[in-house]
Amino acid sequence: MGFIVAQLLTGLANAAALFLVASGLSLIFGVTRIVNFAHGSFYMLGAFVGYSLMQVLPGFIGFWASVVLSGVIVGVIGVIVEICVLRPIYKAPELFQLVATFGVILVIQDLALMTWGPVDVLGPRAPGLKGIVRILGEPVPQYDLALIAITPFVLFGLWFLLTKTRVGILVRAATQDREMVSALGVNQAWLFTGVFFLGSALAGVGGAIQLPKGGADLLMDFNILTTIFVVVVIGGMGSLPGAYIAAVLISVLNVFGVSYLPQSTLVLMFVVMAVVLMVKPYGLLGREEVAGEHGQVGEPERPIKPAGYRGRIFVGIVIALLAAVPFLGSFATVLTTDIIIFCLFAASLQFILGLGGLNSFGHAAYFGGGAYVAALLVRSAGTPMELAFILAPLGACMAAVIIGWFCIRLTGIYFAMLTMAFAQLLWSLIYQWDKFTGGDDGLVDIWPAAWLSGTTAYFYLTLVVGVGGIVFLRHVAHSPFGYALRAARDSSRQAEATGINTKRVQWAAFAFAGALAGLAGGLFVFSKGSIFPTELEIAKSFDAIIVIFLGGVKTLSGAVVGGATLEVARDFLTRFEYWRLILGLMIIAVVILSPDGIVGSLRKYAERIGLLREMVDGEQ
Repeated sequence: MGFIVAQLLTGLANAAALFLVASGLSLIFGVTRIVNFAHGSFYMLGAFVGYSLMQVLPGFIGFWASVVLSGVIVGVIGVIVEICVLRPIYKAPELFQLVATFGVILVIQDLALMTWGPVDVLGPRAPGLKGIVRILGEPVPQYDLALIAITPFVLFGLWFLLTKTRVGILVRAATQDREMVSALGVNQAWLFTGVFFLGSALAGVGGAIQLPKGGADLLMDFNILTTIFVVVVIGGMGSLPGAYIAAVLISVLNVFGVSYLPQSTLVLMFVVMAVVLMVKPYGLLGREEVAGEHGQVGEPERPIKPAGYRGRIFVGIVIALLAAVPFLGSFATVLTTDIIIFCLFAASLQFILGLGGLNSFGHAAYFGGGAYVAALLVRSAGTPMELAFILAPLGACMAAVIIGWFCIRLTGIYFAMLTMAFAQLLWSLIYQWDKFTGGDDGLVDIWPAAWLSGTTAYFYLTLVVGVGGIVFLRHVAHSPFGYALRAARDSSRQAEATGINTKRVQWAAFAFAGALAGLAGGLFVFSKGSIFPTELEIAKSFDAIIVIFLGGVKTLSGAVVGGATLEVARDFLTRFEYWRLILGLMIIAVVILSPDGIVGSLRKYAERIGLLREMVDGEQ
C-alpha cells in the first residue's frame, strides 16, 4: 500500500509542472485560437533562465524568486514573439500561424545554444526541501510534496483571475465570441498580447519549477511539446480545469506504467487520448464551439481551373529539366530524388488538408508504413522488389482506412490530435516489435532490383512515379470526387442537402492520401536501402505541414514548391553551425511577407500585373 501511495504522490508532483505549461497553452489557444508549437520553447527557456538566476540568487527566497522571475522574463519574450511574429498574421489562415511558431522554435533553439551551450545542466536542489518524508514506510521527496501543495493554489489563482476580475471576464468572453468583444470596443490586439504574456509566463514557471527534479537541456522543448498538447486536448481546448484533470491523469498513469508495464510508457498517453476523444470528441471539459472554429484553414479559395495550354507547357519544361539532372552528377541526382519523394509525400497530405480541411498530424504513419510494408515483404517473405513496391501503397491505404474510420468523426485540432495518437501507436508497434521490424536498428540492405540498382536508373523511376503521382493527385482534385471533398470542407450541411455523404467522401480521401503517402514511402525505402522508425515520427508529419503552408495551402502546387524550396534550403543551410536560426528566420519572413504562401503570393502578384495591363489597355 505504501508503494502505491508513493507512486501516486510522485505522479501528482509531476503533474504540477505539466499543468503549468499546459494551462498556458490552453489559455493561448482559447483566446487567440493559435496552435502554439513554440510553447515548449518557452518551457525550455524557463528552465535555462531559472538555472542562471538560481546561480546568483541563493537561498530559499532566492530559489522561489528565481522561479517567479523566470516566468516574468519568459512572459516578456512571449510578448515579443506575439507582437513581432504573430500579430502581423492574425488575419491569415489559422493553421498557417502554426508554421510561424515552428520558425520560432528553430530560432529559440539556436539562441539557447549560443547562450547556454550544448551541455545539459543539472538543476539545483530546492533549499529547505532537500530531504525526504516517510509515508507508510516509503520515501517521498519533500519537494514533491511542496509541488503538490502549490498546484491547487495556482489553479485557484487562475480561476480567480478569470472569473472575478474584469480582465478575466474579457478573456472568457473572447474565448467564447472574439468578434463580440471587439464590437464592444475592447482592444483585441492588447488582449491577445496580455493572454500571450500570461500563457508564456506559466510555461516559464513550469520550466523553472521542475529544475530540482531534472535539469535543462536543448531537447526539452520537443520532449514536452507532444505531452502538453495531449494534456490540453484530453482536458478540452481552452479549459483550465480540464487541463489540470488531464495533467494529473497522464502523470499518474505514466508513473504506474513505468512500474508495472514499462512497454506502455511510449504510447500510454496516446491510448488515453484516443479513448477519450472517441468517447468525448471535444475532450473531458471542452466545448464544440471552441474546437469548431479551428477546423478551417482560411476562407474558401476561388475555383481553380484545370491547367491550361500554358500550364501544361510549363509542366513539360519542368519535367524535361528534371530529366536532365543526371547529367549534373550523382549528388544532384540523389538530392533531386529525395526532393521528388518528399514532394509526393507532402502533396498527398495537401490533398486532404487543402481540399478537405483535414489537418493530419500523423500522416507520416502512412509514409513510413508503406516503406515498412515493402521492406518487410523483401526481407521476410523474399518478395521481388517490383511486387513489394506495388503492395506498399496498398498496405498504407489499409492502415489509413482503419485509422480514418475513427478519426473522421472529429474536426479541427481534435481530428489532428487523434491522427497523431494513432500514428504514435503504429510507431510504437514498429519500434518495440524488434524481432520482426528490427526496432530502433531498423531494416537495412533493402535495395531495388538489379535493373534499378544504378543511381540514374532509380532516379528515372522516381521521376516517373513521383511526378505521375503528383499529376494524378491534381487530376483527382478536379474530378467530381475532388469537388465533393471541397463541398464537404466549405459547407457540410449544404453538401449533405445535395446528396453528398460528406463523411464517406472524407474517409475515402483520407485513405487515398494514405495510399499516395505509402507510394512515396515505397520509393524512399528502395532509394536509401533502409528504413527506420524515425520515418513514422511526428516530426516527419510536421515537415510536410510546414512545406504545405510555405508553398500555399490553398493552391494545388503548394506542397511541391514548398517541399522543393525547404529541402534545397535545408541542404545548403545545414553546412553552417547555427542553421536552425537562419532557417527559422526565413520561415518567419515568408509567413509574414507572404501569408498566402509562395505560390499564392506569386498568383496574386500575377493577377495584379494582369489588372494593371487591363487598366492601361482601357486607357489607351
